[in-house]
Amino acid sequence: MDITKIPYTPCYIIDTGRLRSNLKVLKRVQDRTGCSILLALKGFAAFSTFSLVRQYLSGIAASSLHEARLGSEEFGGEVHVCAPAYREDEFDDILSYADHIVFNSFTQWEKFKPSVSRSGKNIKCGLRINPEHSEVKVPLYDPCAPGSRLGITHDKIAGKHLEGITGLHFHTLCELNSDSLERTLRSVERNFGALLFNMEWVNFGGGHHITREDYDRELLCSLIRDFRQKYDVDVYLEPGEAIALNTGILVASVLDMVDNNGKTAVLDTSAAAHMPDVLEMPYRPEIEGAGLPGETQYTYRLGGMTCLAGDVIGEYSFHEPLAPGDRVVFKDMAHYTMVKNNTFNGICLPSIALYDPDTDKMEVVRKFSYEDYRGRLS
Repeated sequence: MDITKIPYTPCYIIDTGRLRSNLKVLKRVQDRTGCSILLALKGFAAFSTFSLVRQYLSGIAASSLHEARLGSEEFGGEVHVCAPAYREDEFDDILSYADHIVFNSFTQWEKFKPSVSRSGKNIKCGLRINPEHSEVKVPLYDPCAPGSRLGITHDKIAGKHLEGITGLHFHTLCELNSDSLERTLRSVERNFGALLFNMEWVNFGGGHHITREDYDRELLCSLIRDFRQKYDVDVYLEPGEAIALNTGILVASVLDMVDNNGKTAVLDTSAAAHMPDVLEMPYRPEIEGAGLPGETQYTYRLGGMTCLAGDVIGEYSFHEPLAPGDRVVFKDMAHYTMVKNNTFNGICLPSIALYDPDTDKMEVVRKFSYEDYRGRLS
């Protein structure tokens, strides 16, 4: 890939060849187990790629009205919706797009059950359960942390009437391997096993890093097959990150160099605006051709162009000195970036491009402007 073909930065570039490779891995899991894998739009919603993704996956997972509409209009197929709560003024519109809808509490289910009945659609309704089993080490991303608002615990479900509920949904993982799912399933069966025999489908949620090189797909397939056979249910998974893992980069340019107790390269991108998980997770993204501080001759702190003092991406070393105009390539930037971007300080959102390795063709499919910033305000 020749990044000089991009006329301006910052720019996300999605490699459709790598995306297809991930999709083929997911398709093999589906074929071997009979499960269905959905694209979770909260992680990756680049609809310019949907014509490719829909060749391998059967639908999308949405967490809001807008995601449900985008999935219905741009992807097609099944639309699964799961949110902590639903707004009354949006719910009928959600029903117009949804095939499956999951409720986070009995009060939400009881409140909206009449609306589901009036819709005239054969919508499959489910409940989100909380297995009370934590696998995620970062509290910000742990759906099962003590006091979590996400999912119904087993003590709250005893004695409840489940007429009209055909499925259960749980989500406990984040960037984890199948051994974490194995432990989660033990907790699900221990706390909700009696209900599973009465269900038609179970959604294992997201956070499955299926396309990672060291992911144990044999164990995953075994877990899914055994679960389907034991409870006679359809199984869904809804990863977002696994679909887009290692499929995209973010190309940025050096704008200036600042020297204050160490050299800082100020870029035309931003951790706060363009890579928010760098500050939220937090984590240190990899850069093509760069190493750890001091590993090679020239070490720099890389900073963003917003006024936030902490808008710092990290420290990296390079084989050659950096100078204004140089380009820096951040790896694995397709997931949880475009969907979480913001226009803090009015800085422009990165453009979005597709790269086809078979034809060596680069196409900029979206360039943002002042109107995109202004359109969010009033």
